[in-house]
Amino acid sequence: MKKSILTLCAFAWTIGIFAQDNAWQQQADYQIDVAMNVKNFQYKGVQKLTYTNNSPDTLSTVFFHLYYNAFQPNSEMDANLQNLPDPDSRMTINKGTRQQPIYESRIAKLAPDEMGYLRIKSLTQDGKNATFSHESTILKVILPTPILPHSKTVLNLNFEGQLPVMIRRAGRNSPDGVALSMAQWYPKMVAYDHKGWHTTEYLGREFYGVWGNFDVKITLDKTYLVGASGVLQNPNEIGFGYEDKGVKVPATKSPTKTWHFIAERVHDFTWAADPEYVHDKHQLADGKTIHFIYKKYQDTWKKIQQPMLQVFAYYNQLVGKYPWPQYSFIQGGDGGMEYAMCTLMVGNEKYERLVGTAAHELAHAWFQHLLATDEAAYPWMDEGFTSYIEYLAEHYVLNLNQSDDPFEDAYEGFFRMVKMGLHEPTITHSDRFATNRGYTATAYYKGLLFLTQLDYIMGNEALIKTLKRYYKEYAFKNPTPNDFVRIAEKVSGMQLQWFLNEFMETNHTADYAIDKVENKNNKTEVTLKRLDRLPLPVDIWVTDKAGKVRYIYIPLRMTYAEKPNVYPAYERTVLPAWGWGNPTYTFTLDMPLTDIKSIIIDPKNRSIDMNKDNNLYNSK
Repeated sequence: MKKSILTLCAFAWTIGIFAQDNAWQQQADYQIDVAMNVKNFQYKGVQKLTYTNNSPDTLSTVFFHLYYNAFQPNSEMDANLQNLPDPDSRMTINKGTRQQPIYESRIAKLAPDEMGYLRIKSLTQDGKNATFSHESTILKVILPTPILPHSKTVLNLNFEGQLPVMIRRAGRNSPDGVALSMAQWYPKMVAYDHKGWHTTEYLGREFYGVWGNFDVKITLDKTYLVGASGVLQNPNEIGFGYEDKGVKVPATKSPTKTWHFIAERVHDFTWAADPEYVHDKHQLADGKTIHFIYKKYQDTWKKIQQPMLQVFAYYNQLVGKYPWPQYSFIQGGDGGMEYAMCTLMVGNEKYERLVGTAAHELAHAWFQHLLATDEAAYPWMDEGFTSYIEYLAEHYVLNLNQSDDPFEDAYEGFFRMVKMGLHEPTITHSDRFATNRGYTATAYYKGLLFLTQLDYIMGNEALIKTLKRYYKEYAFKNPTPNDFVRIAEKVSGMQLQWFLNEFMETNHTADYAIDKVENKNNKTEVTLKRLDRLPLPVDIWVTDKAGKVRYIYIPLRMTYAEKPNVYPAYERTVLPAWGWGNPTYTFTLDMPLTDIKSIIIDPKNRSIDMNKDNNLYNSK
């Protein structure tokens, strides 16, 4: 099993065939032994980190994330919650009314034995003491010996932590009653790439990690079952349905058990534990396994299992093969959150809600954990792309969405955001959005619509080919928006940098209108007008009074190409390209105005044209 995944990873490192923004990636290999006291929720650990500097830079200082320090009164996360106009409801209490809310941070009320912390007790580099300082959720380490380019060093840390009351994603005794949800629990190396160190204070949103191999041993009360990233190495010592059939789990007088997991080529390691977990396992035809680990008496968790196996197969076909040996759905946390080879999800939900959450979090295995973009800088490449394939799965596999358009909710969410004045450029750092609603609509809806608009511009076949090639060439490579657009250009033959700039890096919106329809010499002259700044190609249907439809396509000049006929049932007329500098465009139909029943721009509402009311001409 180890050999096969390492072979695949080595292949993934070498398949890129053209230059990328992140031309190299650092490597952080972890060996962690942690012991958890399930009574006071405190833990102690030792960590050996082998860090490979694949960059061209000499590093004299390194940084670690200490995420649990955010769950303390007066932390930056606490302050941010108290200053946002619409903070996360899971992290706050509304002391006012729905109409006039007064939000109070739950973190501000944590007692010393309820808050979280992660503290480093000692740290050495290759046996030499290093100088380090705790700076909120960041540990700054000044090395005794700089790490030269293309060299390795070993950092040994002793640490202690306390799991906070469940506030967000990680914590103890969640509303579901899960005892331990251990996400972002260890000293985690900060990402270093072509932009430098990503020393982002944790405010509750996104992550960016370093590729590595994890060898983790977790010791805790023997009555607890553990679900985690990675593959369990000692199932016959553990039991609880992990052991091989026919093998008797040896009895032990020890009050604890040690769970040993290995996860290869991931950028995170997460686990959860509870004495009332049950474990269901499914073996796939290719040998991979899918695990469901959840609290007893949860019939809905049984109901979602077969549908999620179908979704897993769908994503494999749609994007590319999932490379790791297993994936686990684990009840824990709040809502749902993706982690390496697993997700923590809320329980006690209705089927539609639970299976939808599961489909979304599983999709993150491709769009985040296989590609690992800097989601703090580009959350839309993570959440938007994930939502795109999730919506497709909900529509075509789960039959949750009966609308003709699987993405209808995303269009409505984006239009609503713009009309409410919450529209911010997607280049805004994920922690710096003025509102939570603006962040959500931008990362999820606008990120999804980036793909639907590429579909509109270059056609669905080219978009799906782009997704597949993007996965194939950038798995395990921390791609950027430019990397994705370059693949789209190569697949479609179009120039598309303008779209990345206009739609994702500005607040520009689109509005195309039918300005005039006039009879000219027994023909019909149609004038279109671009009212907003975002350029798009234009699809038009002309329906005559006999019911015949003519499809008119006006390419956008700046693409320097034409998309295929996306309405093959209709004969298409391709007109000369429309240049952005001209706000109007006039063309002539070889038919009298009296024969025309209607003219409509974008008849299937596939574009992000903000005002559909001016898209239609009807004969009187």
